Amino acid sequence: MAWLEERSGLYRIVFRYAGTKYRHSLKTDDPKEAQGCLSRLEENLRLLERGRVEIPSGADLALFLVSDGKLNGKPAVEKPFTLEQFFQGYQDTLPEGSKEANTRYTEDIHIEHLLRLIGKRTNIRVISSETLQDYVDRRGTEVGKRGKPLSHATIKKEIGTLSSIWNKWGVPRRLVTGPAPSRGLLYRKRKGKPPFQTLDQIAQIVNRGGLAEEEKEELWDSLFLTLPEVEDVLSHAKEAARYPFVYAMFAFAAHTGARRSEMLRSRVDDFDFRSNMVTIREKKKDRSKDLTFRTVPLTPFLRGVMTDWFKRHPGGQLTICQEPDVPLTVQLASHHFRWALENSKWEKLRGWHLFRHSFASNCAARGVDQRIIDEWMGHQTEEMRKRYRHLIPSAQEHAIRLVFGQAKKAG
Repeated sequence: MAWLEERSGLYRIVFRYAGTKYRHSLKTDDPKEAQGCLSRLEENLRLLERGRVEIPSGADLALFLVSDGKLNGKPAVEKPFTLEQFFQGYQDTLPEGSKEANTRYTEDIHIEHLLRLIGKRTNIRVISSETLQDYVDRRGTEVGKRGKPLSHATIKKEIGTLSSIWNKWGVPRRLVTGPAPSRGLLYRKRKGKPPFQTLDQIAQIVNRGGLAEEEKEELWDSLFLTLPEVEDVLSHAKEAARYPFVYAMFAFAAHTGARRSEMLRSRVDDFDFRSNMVTIREKKKDRSKDLTFRTVPLTPFLRGVMTDWFKRHPGGQLTICQEPDVPLTVQLASHHFRWALENSKWEKLRGWHLFRHSFASNCAARGVDQRIIDEWMGHQTEEMRKRYRHLIPSAQEHAIRLVFGQAKKAG
């Protein structure tokens, strides 16, 4: 049994072993560092009680346990390597182009939150599972952009960023020992996402009343568009888009299911009008490769839109751009989506990804083989397939009638 005590602003460890009470000053006022020392002592104390380690003759027991059995005398002063230095070193040495700009942007946001709650000056070598559990618990009390409680999925991604940098960058450089202490962390139970629903279904639920704003937002996040609705949105975007490339993006997303990032890295030559195919440059399928590719047939509509856009294209290699070879940022792409739909009946649409699951759902509703949908979409997991395989209600009704449509009425 061991615990921390604070005396005159400094922490010390108190523990019992073999009927004797021991006290050991940690000479630190940092609660996180003290907690790390306590965790280390408790683990070594358990090993001692199991006979896994042996105390050298004349050793200071407390110092022996705190220092992982490496020190018997006064420890040499070790300059702490802070969490801020750890992340800064990683960011400074990351090769240019090794990660997408959007990935780096998201990673930087995660790092900001980790530094804010764990502490910039926290010694990286005393970060333990208790430290990370404290981060998870505290982060879980905060709210996201829309004022909703932060989802456990977001917190997991932040811990995942730390673990990835720790294991893939820190361990090979011997800045940390062993894997990141992120296993076994407890997160709030996940609330399942509602199935994708049509505009009419969501409007009916919302109009019934009694929903909190958070519930309404969650419903709109589950929206997918039917084919006539997709056509209506594209018609509106053609008139409302500030620049021609924005309308091209709307058509590109709606008729291929391409992700926003895939459109932004697309090249002009990816559109092969001879074979009537478009090549999608993806990065989510195989993390060991810089790029993988999939192809999607060009619909007559998309072929016409892109042919017209390329006639007005400013030049360079990029499909989507305002100036030659100047890539559009993720943030600006999102702004253009919102600007094109604001003050219209479509302003509740959340973003480019809406077209991705609308594309998959409409393909499924028309009876396209799931294997072909997987090829076009670049799917990898069954969970992902189930999420996108949601059929339009009318198609479900037709399917059930094929089975029971001729059955006699009861009674």
